[in-house]
Amino acid sequence: MKISIPHTLGKEEVRRRLHARAGEAEGKASDMLGGAVSIQMTWLDEDHLKMDVSAMGFAIPCALEIQDKAIEFDVEIPAGLGFARGMIEGAIREKGDKLLR
Repeated sequence: MKISIPHTLGKEEVRRRLHARAGEAEGKASDMLGGAVSIQMTWLDEDHLKMDVSAMGFAIPCALEIQDKAIEFDVEIPAGLGFARGMIEGAIREKGDKLLR
């Protein structure tokens, strides 16, 4: 699933905000899903973040790319979590919009 969240910030400001709030991700995801969530984040370079998310017994590989006018998310939803696809997309959009405001 690909999700694009537009922004009017410079890449540097987007990076700053992502780094500043990265530690909050697990707690917010756990609250949203009502269970334990583990997120391992690895910056591949200054504009590409790889995330390995474990939730509800599933591995959910994710990637984030900071672009000039958007943040692009690529989330691989396992078949067993297909029922939660809309909820996951909505949460990414909501939290992403909040981060970029």
